[in-house]
Amino acid sequence: MKTILLAAVLGALLSVPALAQNPITDNHLNAQVAGYKAAFTCSGVFNGGKSVEQINREELKGIYPAYREALASMADAVVDRDEKYVSVSYSDVMPPRFVVWRDHLGCVQMPIGSTLADREHMPVIDIEKPMAADANWPIGNEVGGVDNAKLNEIIHNAFDSETYGKGTYTTAVLVTTPDRLLGEEYRDGFDMHTSHRTWSVAKSIAATVIGAAVDDGIVDVKAENQVPEWQRPGDPRGKITLENLLNMGSGLHHRRAGNRTDDVYFGGALMSDKAAGISLEAKPGTRWKYANNDTMLAVRSLRAAIGDRQAYMEYPFKEVLYKIGMLDTKLETDWDGNFIMSSQVWTTARDLGRLGILHLNRGMWQGERILPENWLEYVSTPAKSEPSRGAGYGAQWWLYPQSKYPELPADMIVANGNRGQRIMVIPDRNIVIVRRGHDDSSVASFDIVAFTRDVLAALE
Repeated sequence: MKTILLAAVLGALLSVPALAQNPITDNHLNAQVAGYKAAFTCSGVFNGGKSVEQINREELKGIYPAYREALASMADAVVDRDEKYVSVSYSDVMPPRFVVWRDHLGCVQMPIGSTLADREHMPVIDIEKPMAADANWPIGNEVGGVDNAKLNEIIHNAFDSETYGKGTYTTAVLVTTPDRLLGEEYRDGFDMHTSHRTWSVAKSIAATVIGAAVDDGIVDVKAENQVPEWQRPGDPRGKITLENLLNMGSGLHHRRAGNRTDDVYFGGALMSDKAAGISLEAKPGTRWKYANNDTMLAVRSLRAAIGDRQAYMEYPFKEVLYKIGMLDTKLETDWDGNFIMSSQVWTTARDLGRLGILHLNRGMWQGERILPENWLEYVSTPAKSEPSRGAGYGAQWWLYPQSKYPELPADMIVANGNRGQRIMVIPDRNIVIVRRGHDDSSVASFDIVAFTRDVLAALE
């Protein structure tokens, strides 16, 4: 049996130095780490078009300190490019962890203990993906020359790992108006079609999909009891509204902000089992606490409202993404077809730019209404209970009030994700700024406030 020494990891986690003297094998942790490696390898290869070497260097470094030692000892990922799956062995008595790729939906974690034969049960959709438009940005990818030397210099400085944060690792920067791409640069190995994980920027994409459903009359953000698992008589969680979930104000129990959701992300567990099974610890709407589960449950509410699983899985693509040209975007699911839109979305800088433009346009795209006319105002309205420090929070978008950030426009909304993923939507200046990265979260942080300030100054 391939035994992984996890003593140092567990010693750090539990603050018990004595544990460091004993080799400890945790089969469940090993299964999660194998799933982590398989998932990132699968998504990196089949969503992002990356080599395994590039994935090992960028995707599997700089995140989750508790996994690092186990990852170093884990078996190599086996990539089947013809059948489009990845496996990682971690035990002599259990099957490898399998992650399989689907068109539109990207990679899905099969449950721990599954065999490859079980892939026939993984959810798929069969819809027509539009061809990329042979047109100017943002409908298509044709862009004119970029002639702002000052802006180009600032964008270039974002890649030097010094100017906006020592040790940061920028992969892409894009600056655009609704009509013109003003600046764009990529690190070697990346281009406008290179997709990588959004991390929590996915939450803002989830809110956008829900906004489309509001405009279509499918969901009501003010309504209670929209999560099917909470509809038994007497369940107090039925009082939670979709708005509570969007505001990170569910009141559900989380051990800490962010509520690490490793069982769903890397363990192949169902979101409906994990996120919907949490009890209350505060009255809904009275306490802000950042929680991946709140986002997943918001999207779970959409599934319940639509009713049909296939229609639900098709909805974001048909009604939002493909309508606005987000053709390089994959929305990953669990093995029952629930979108894991708290984190597991893979997309490009240009697709994120299009998302920002949709908000600048107040939900309109080429004459068609995608989002409610007031959706930008809705997502930028501070939640009733907000973070106690730093940036504020609306509906799955971060807010940077001028009282705390006087150098930034008051109406800016920001999609923030781990490892330095950012979309800055700035209505007052009619500008969207996108920054992608693979920052090591434990040692480096990209100064998005300074970068945004400098970009806007260059455009004056």
